[in-house]
Amino acid sequence: MDGYQAIVSAPGFSLGIRCNDDEITAIDFLEPRDEIPPRSPLAKEAVRQLRSYLKNPQHEFTLPLAPAGTVHQRRVWQQISAIPAGRTRSYGDLATRIKSAPRAVGGACGANPYPVVIPCHRVVAANGGLGGFANERGGFLLDIKRWLLAHESR
Repeated sequence: MDGYQAIVSAPGFSLGIRCNDDEITAIDFLEPRDEIPPRSPLAKEAVRQLRSYLKNPQHEFTLPLAPAGTVHQRRVWQQISAIPAGRTRSYGDLATRIKSAPRAVGGACGANPYPVVIPCHRVVAANGGLGGFANERGGFLLDIKRWLLAHESR
């Protein structure tokens, strides 16, 4: 069970939700697996909102997130949260906005405990390539990034 309060199935992957009574503490990308029904009211709301996003990429999340990350990471995540669905920004663009470096922005993206809710998949390489995703440069997680971007561009 891995300590998840719920697991939601998505096309080709699953999302594991960790929370306490008051806040979401993490959302994890998982290989496809059986769903786990919500074990708390907040997990039920997280499942509802994630399913809403999977049906409509314009969904705006209103989940209470547990404070996490360094000051720099939180600045990056705030910038990422402002990127509209269906749009992307480059690591370099975000770095310029917060007076940082592209690699540092990439590191903050990789440390994001709330993927999809804080949409790091919307941050791409300057040349239009995907860049990395969740600290990976290929494989399963990059396939998820491709799917999320395609989902939002409909």
